[in-house]
Amino acid sequence: MVIIADSKSKGYEFAQGVYEHINRKEGRQFTLNLADIKRNEFKDGEYKLKISHNIRRKKCFYIHDPNKDACKWVADLVFILDAMAFSSPSEINVVFPYMRFARQDRKDESRVAVNIKAIADIMSLHADRGLTVDLHTPQIQEFFGIPFDDLRSFPVLISHLLKNHGGILGNLVIVSPDAGGGKRVERLQKSLGNFGVNSDIAVCYKKRQKDNEVNEIKIMGDVSGKNCLILDDIIDTGNTLIKTVESLRGVGAGRVFAYGTHGVLSGGLEKFKVLDKLILSDSLCCDGADKEMFDNVEVISLVELFGEAIYRTFVGQSLSSLFD
Repeated sequence: MVIIADSKSKGYEFAQGVYEHINRKEGRQFTLNLADIKRNEFKDGEYKLKISHNIRRKKCFYIHDPNKDACKWVADLVFILDAMAFSSPSEINVVFPYMRFARQDRKDESRVAVNIKAIADIMSLHADRGLTVDLHTPQIQEFFGIPFDDLRSFPVLISHLLKNHGGILGNLVIVSPDAGGGKRVERLQKSLGNFGVNSDIAVCYKKRQKDNEVNEIKIMGDVSGKNCLILDDIIDTGNTLIKTVESLRGVGAGRVFAYGTHGVLSGGLEKFKVLDKLILSDSLCCDGADKEMFDNVEVISLVELFGEAIYRTFVGQSLSSLFD
C-alpha cells in the first residue's frame, strides 16, 4: 500500500495520522509507504506535480487535502489522478476528508453546472474507488461511475459525548437545522439508543431569500427545558446555526451544543460563543481564528476512522460493520 499526500498542505498531519494508524495494525502483512507530492511552480503561474515514490503495481490511497483553495483543489485532483493513472498502479483510491462542491448537487436554476457531478465524472475516469465522510446528501454517491463509500462520523461523536459530556445525555433532544437532515438525526438517535441513551428529535424549518441568509426559523418538536444537540454536516458562515440557537433559547431550551463534521468556518469562530459547546471534526483545519482562544470549541479526530476504513478496504473487510 502507498498513501499519497501533499506534505506542503495544511492537512498533511491528518494523512500522517492515517499512515501511523495503519502502520500500528497488529498482524499487518503488507508493506506500507507514505509518498509525497513534489510541486514545481513556473513563473506564469502554471505548475506540475510529481509523486515522490514508485507506485507501479501498488494499491494507492491519495488523501486529497480539502484545505486548499477551491480552484487548486480541483486542479490538483485532476493532475494527481492523471499522474497516478500513467504510473501503472494496481488500484487508485481517492480519500476526501471533506468533499468540496458537494452542496452544488442539483440544477436549481437555468445555465448552471451540477458541480459535484462534474467532479464525479473526472474522478470516474481514472480512480477505482472513492472514500469520504458525512456527504451533504448520500445521493451524491450515485454520480460516480465507481464505488464510492460515505463513512459516518457519529461513532466518534458518540464516544466523545459519552466520555466528556454525559451530563447532557439524560435529557437530550437532537436537533436538525433543516428538514433535509432528518435522516441524519434519526441515525444518531438510534445509535445513542444502543448505549442506553433515550433522546427526542426536533426539526427546524427555515425560510431563505438568498444563499447563506435565513430569514425565519420554526422549530417542530418540544425542546423546552431540555438539552439540545444541533447536528449538521457542514458549518460554513454559521449564520443559520446562530439563528437556530437563538430560536431554541427563545422557546426555553437548556444547554445547547452543536456538532458539525466539516467546519468551513468562513466567518471565524467568534460568533459561536453563544453555544455552550461547538464540536467539530478535524476533516478541515480551523482557519481564521485560533480555536485555543475559545474554551467552548472542541475538535474530535476522524484519523482513526479513516485509517481503519482504508485498512479494511485494502484487506477486503466490511466497512458497514464500523457503524453497527
